Parts: sequence; C-alpha cells; structure tokens
Amino acid sequence: MPINRNVQTLDEFTIQQLRDFPHATGELSNLLRNIGLAAKRVNVEVNKAGLVDILGDAGMVNVQGEKVKKLDVFANDQFIKVLQHGISCAGIASEELEEFVAFDDEKSIHSKYVCLFDPLDGSGNIDVNVSIGTIFGVYRRVTPVGTVVTRQDFLQAGSQQVAAGYVVYGSSTMLVYATRRGVNGFTLDPSIGEWTLSHPDIRCPERGKIYSVNHGSYFEFERGVQDYITACQSRPNEEGGPLRQRYVGSMVADVHRNLIKGGIFMYPGTTSRPEGKLRLLYECNPFAFIVTVAGGRATNGQIRTLDIVPKSLHERCPFFVGSAGMMDDLKKKLSNA
Repeated sequence: MPINRNVQTLDEFTIQQLRDFPHATGELSNLLRNIGLAAKRVNVEVNKAGLVDILGDAGMVNVQGEKVKKLDVFANDQFIKVLQHGISCAGIASEELEEFVAFDDEKSIHSKYVCLFDPLDGSGNIDVNVSIGTIFGVYRRVTPVGTVVTRQDFLQAGSQQVAAGYVVYGSSTMLVYATRRGVNGFTLDPSIGEWTLSHPDIRCPERGKIYSVNHGSYFEFERGVQDYITACQSRPNEEGGPLRQRYVGSMVADVHRNLIKGGIFMYPGTTSRPEGKLRLLYECNPFAFIVTVAGGRATNGQIRTLDIVPKSLHERCPFFVGSAGMMDDLKKKLSNA
C-alpha cells in the first residue's frame, strides 16, 4: 500500500500556522497540543474499558447532581494535570468541579489563556461501548497577565473564545478544533501515536437529512419545537424528506455527525426544565463556536448562543445547533408558534 507522505501531524500543522503568522507567540498552539496529549491518555483508558477496572460508577455525585463514572474522574484528572504542568494555561474550569481552578505558579500566572472543558461527554454510554468525547473552549483572560486568574476570566460570552474543539472516542479517535481561521479535524494514527490531519477546512453543509433530538421529551417541548419535528417527519420525498432521526445520547457524537454530513441537533427546554439541561460554558459555547466558524448556526431558540453572557459557571440553556438552512427553518417555526 502506498504511503501518503503529505499527511501533516498536529504539531506540523500548528508550526505551519505559526509560520503564516510570524507575530504569533505560539502559546495557543502549545495549549492545543497539550489538550491533544491529554486526549491521547484518555483514549488509552477508553480503549481498555471492560478489560481493567475503569467501568462503572466512582461512587460520587458531581456538581450537576449526576453520578460520576470512573472514567469521568480519570479524564478530568488528566486534563487538569497536563494543562497545569504546561506553560500556556492560567487556569481551568471543568463540568465536574464546582469551582474553577487557578494555577498560581510563576509560569501559569503569565499565561494568556484559560480553558473550560467537559472531560468526558456522554459518559453514561461508557458501559455499553457507544462513542463518547471531550469538549473544550479556550478564552483569552481578561485580568492582567502576571496575576492569578479570577471568576471574571471564565464568565465570558462564547463569542470571546479564541479556540474550541472536541475529541470523539469512537471507531477511530478524532480531534476537531476551530480557531477564527477555520475548523480542522485530526485522526489519531495508532501506529505512530500522532494526530494526523484528516479533515482539513471542515464546512458544515447548508442542509442535511438528519435531525437529532430526544423524542422521549416531545410532549414537554414548546409548540414551535414540536411543529419543527413534525415538519421534519412529514417533509415530502420531492423536497428531500422525510428527514431521519438520529440521537445517540452523546452530544459529541451527534453534533460531529451533523457537522460533517449536515443536520441539526436540538436540546430544548422542557416544561419541567425550561432552562434546558446542557451547560452553556462546557458544552454549548464550544460547539456553537465550532459550528459557526464552519458556516452553521447556534441559538438558544431566541438569540445566538455565542451572545449569552454567563452569570454562573454551571449555567444551563436550551441549545439548537446545525446547518444554516435547517436552523432558518427552525427559527420560522419558533417565531410562528
């Protein structure tokens, strides 16, 4: 089999980016490489799940009131350790922790960036071998460099992100990240242990044939969301319908598929939880940034997700994200309800 010698690794790709922007310090590139390193470590344990004692509950409940899986704990620890021991991150906030963690060593306080992440999204699927993932967003700190970061550095609107990304631990392991210049995907090559550029310049199709939503809550959704779901199901063949419903229960897997193939992901508020379930800072903002850079859209049903100014670290919000044309259709249904 011929060898593709034109494949770029993540390191080579980020170095090339630095060459294209000679005034860049390389700090953000280094931070992204550190995230890639932590993801490799998590991937090793995910691949051993079922063979070692890494499955099941850890016997704890997180700040969200959810049972914590053993892999949740491992993934959270790995990302914190790698970022803390690097030189490009001033602090982190994690979905698994009630408060942010400020790194107060001399190197860290002179870093420009903070990182917010969900270390293992879809962890309820771990025991049944369904794709899971990591989600992250990177912000430039607003407090002076040289000081310890504060809550103010983390409570920024999603539009202030300088980078965001996710990792899919599935049939192959893939890291997708976005900066304002574009979205690129890297697949982990197990033969050399490197992230290799497999999906350059990802663009979200204008439309797709898939909608993703938890149908079990249909009767708790607002009328506009119900109308949109009905329209997806009843679209005639000559207009490309009916659309297919695909919902894994792992946000990373669902949004990744829709980003690549076109589609819409919906996690609306319900009558019992009008604020929704997804976390604004750890799940919604990173995906809103990625999909928007790729040409799609993301809202809470009223305004752009990226324009919401968070009031707390674990704020929740309804979330709709996907192909621009499908998001337009949804907007019309919500407006007419």
